[in-house]
Amino acid sequence: MVNIRVIYFLYIVIYELKIINRLMEKIILEKTIKSHIENNFNQYSKYLNTDIQVFIELRYSVEEVANCLMFGLDKAAITLTNNILARLLKLSLIYNLVGIKPVPIEKWNSAFDEANRKYGLLPLGKTIELCKKHNLILESEKVYLVDAVKKLIINGYLNADFGKMTDILTEEAEVKQKIIPPLQSIQVENFTKANASRYFEFVFELIGNIANRLIEKGK
Repeated sequence: MVNIRVIYFLYIVIYELKIINRLMEKIILEKTIKSHIENNFNQYSKYLNTDIQVFIELRYSVEEVANCLMFGLDKAAITLTNNILARLLKLSLIYNLVGIKPVPIEKWNSAFDEANRKYGLLPLGKTIELCKKHNLILESEKVYLVDAVKKLIINGYLNADFGKMTDILTEEAEVKQKIIPPLQSIQVENFTKANASRYFEFVFELIGNIANRLIEKGK
């Protein structure tokens, strides 16, 4: 017959081990966070509380991406940067139509209704074309947005089409890495770590460039 005291003792031991394990995980997490801050704060702190002209509604999202990059959350950073870019291009077209000068509150509905109906639901490819048409982005920016961002990053992360993303990698090996899920994931992780910061910096710079062009148009 099983001794009840032994069972109770084992239960207590297991419970205490779980508590110790949680405490260890907490200590490890705290050390990891501290390490990320020490290593990355100087690089990304400039994006916190930044003075963004025209597109003030993007400020919080920019800070979110900066925090993700600071803590090594590169995939989350790319996903949020995709969101910023899509929103930026739509806002650019809206402000190009409405203007960037203050609009009285009582006229907000009439001022922004047409612009939102016209541009609010457009896909990324169309907003890129229209931004170029209205001279809100340069040809070089358009090429980068179409070739590097839309085809590679947007399709890869938003649509989970990792095959296209890994097309940029050589396929000399006998095993086709881009179609094998575990190997594919490794390639995507490497791509993410190598490009998350660079992609965000491009979009952040694009925010300033478009803002300056809208300001020039409004003079």
